[in-house]
Formats: sequence, C-alpha cells, structure tokens
Amino acid sequence: MSHRTPSLFGGAMIIAGTIIGAGMFANPTATSGVWFTGSLAVLLYTWFSMLSSGLMILEVNTHYPHGASFDTMVKDLLGRGANIVNGLAVAFVLYLLTYAYIFVGGDLTAQGLGNLSGSDVVLPVGQLVFFTVLAGCVWASTRLVDRFTSILIGGMVLTFIWATGGLISSVKLPVLFDSAAPADTQYWIYIAAALPVCLASFGFHGNVSSLLKYFDGDAPKVAKALKTGTLIALVIYVLWQLAIQGNLPRGEFAPVIAAEGQVSVLIETLSKFVATGNMGAALSFFAYMAIATSFLGVTLGLFDYIADIFKWNNSAAGRSKTAALTFLPPLVCCLLFPTGFVTAIGYVGLAATVWTALIPAMLLYKSRQKFGAGKQYRVCGGLGLMVWVFLFGLINIAAQILSQLEWVPVFKG
Repeated sequence: MSHRTPSLFGGAMIIAGTIIGAGMFANPTATSGVWFTGSLAVLLYTWFSMLSSGLMILEVNTHYPHGASFDTMVKDLLGRGANIVNGLAVAFVLYLLTYAYIFVGGDLTAQGLGNLSGSDVVLPVGQLVFFTVLAGCVWASTRLVDRFTSILIGGMVLTFIWATGGLISSVKLPVLFDSAAPADTQYWIYIAAALPVCLASFGFHGNVSSLLKYFDGDAPKVAKALKTGTLIALVIYVLWQLAIQGNLPRGEFAPVIAAEGQVSVLIETLSKFVATGNMGAALSFFAYMAIATSFLGVTLGLFDYIADIFKWNNSAAGRSKTAALTFLPPLVCCLLFPTGFVTAIGYVGLAATVWTALIPAMLLYKSRQKFGAGKQYRVCGGLGLMVWVFLFGLINIAAQILSQLEWVPVFKG
C-alpha cells in the first residue's frame, strides 16, 4: 500500500460509485405511484437516514483498531447472537450483489468484446474478463480502487449528461407535477413500494471501515467523503427522476411497470413523448460503468469484512487469502448457476436494512454507554437521531413485507 495521503475526492468517488448501481433504473418505476414530489421526499428521507447510519458506524469504528469492521464491533458491543444475525445479513447482501454484478457485468463485457472482435463471445469469457480485471484492483489496494472508480465515475457523469441532457431541457411542468390528474388522485398510498427500493439505492455501509483504514484513521475526512459521495448520488438520482417523470406521464407508466423497469421498455415508452436519440447507447455505457463501480465498492467492503473476521493481515499472503474467500464463491456460483440470484435478489433490501439501519443505531447507543462520545468524530443528534434511524429501519422492513404480501396498494400505471 502507498503511503501517500488519500484524497477526499477519491474517497467520495468510492462511496458514490458504490451507491450508484444499475439499480437506479428501478427508482422512477418504484416511485411512479408517489410521483415526482413524493419521490423527492422519499429520496431525501432515505438519503438523510442512510447517511446518518453510516456516520454512526464511523463514530463507533473510531474506538477500534484500523481494519476492524462489523464483526469486531457487533461482537464486542451487541454480543455473539447479534453478530451472527448481522454477519448473515452482511454476507447475504454483499455476496449476492457480487454474484449479480459478475453475471450482468460479464454479459455486457461479452457483448462489447463481441462487437470489437466481430464474432460472438461466450458468456463465461465475458464474466471472467470482467471479474479478473476488477477483482484484481480490489486485491491490489484500496488506492487502485480509488483511482479506477474516479475514472469510471467521470465516464458515468459524461454518459449521464449525454443520455439525459435533452430530456432535462424538455421537462414539462404539467407532466412533472401531474397537473392533469383528477382532484381525488392519491399518491402517498403507494409509498410502501418506493421506500425499500430507495434504501437499496443508498447502500454504502460496508465501505465505512474500509475508508477509515484507507484514510489512516482520519475520521473527519471520512465523514466528509461520506457526505460528499452520498450527495453526488442524491443529485444524480434527482436529475434522473426529473428527466423521466418530467417527460413520461404518470398514467403511461403501465408498460414500464409491467417490464419491471427494463431500460429498453422505458426508452421505447418515453420515445412516444420526447425524442430519445442515442439515449439507449448512452444508458448502456452508463449502466456498464455503474455496475463496475458498484462491484468495486461492494467487494471492497466484503474484502475488509472478511479480513476482519479471520484477522488476516495486509500482506500479499493475507490479501490473497481474503481475496479467495471474497471472490471465488460468487464467481463459482455465477458460472454454475448464472441466473440463480433472481429469486433471492428481492430479499436484499430486507437483509440490508438490518445492518444499514437497525444495527448502526444499536451500535452507537451501546458505544456511547461503553466509551462515551467519540473523541475523533462524533455524530450530531444524540439519542433522537438513533431513534430516527432505528425507526427508519423498522418502517422499511414493514414496507418490504407488506409490499411482498401485497397487503398495500400497488400502482399499475
């Protein structure tokens, strides 16, 4: 590892890159029931709550040695039982996301290699190329992840502007605020479907410990990176909502909802109301870079979590053992069962809520009882913020369960 001081920009890019995955394409569809004003409220509520819980993890983490992750903190403060539950939730989410990113990223890589070579490239080759390049970055160092992610984020911004520039300039206020809707139209009854998707769109908590180690314990700098990275993601999400929900009327979302937010269907439906030009190509580039940055961020968090569990050091041998346990299980599963994640992916939000909301609030409460307020960094808000974040988690769990059981209204377009 290099001893040069890591940049705040690089840390923010790791966070933004982890957050902005291909899942952002689900946001306009998931929030179509509450529409633009409601989606802004849900996104702001989720952003504030998820940022707060991440800062809680950061404060707690400052009381432990560099490299300590969830395993060390939860075991010490909440006990072995809570650590098992939390560990299962962390492993389920991060391994499943890694598995999904290898599959989707490998598919896109195979298509790209096929276009370059002029011949078909079989899917396993695409997956192995995608996996080898990005997993190698994580194995090498957090600094390399920082550099690669910064480049990819730059590409994402350019392709995002390319894809949405025309759409944002053609936003129609009557469409954006659903002015033509009947006076008795209801919006907030559909909030249960929006909340879990927005929560999943702000996941970065596995990277807090990684960044604290990367910044050599400079907690205030890590806090700035978390705030900056999550704010970048929030701005991109809001602009994306503006571009889609400002051009595609709420009553025309039926085919997009039926296709579960599939990008090609979204563009086809949108093209009936506004010129989309090369939007499909731009979004394909954007999606590929979003998947790559999310893979880097997710696996970096999983890598450091596994190193903490087994207490493997940062030597080449230690990192190799950690890398093997981080990357080989999802790679093997992806090659043997290439679409097996589809069934389980719906439960990612539910499991993620455990360690991105409930556990952070409990950790901070116990940490302040044991250590007092953090000396290097202290989250503002006190007990009130802990209650807020814990309730945020319970509300999301309730919303997820009620939505899956179809006990709440579901917007069909």
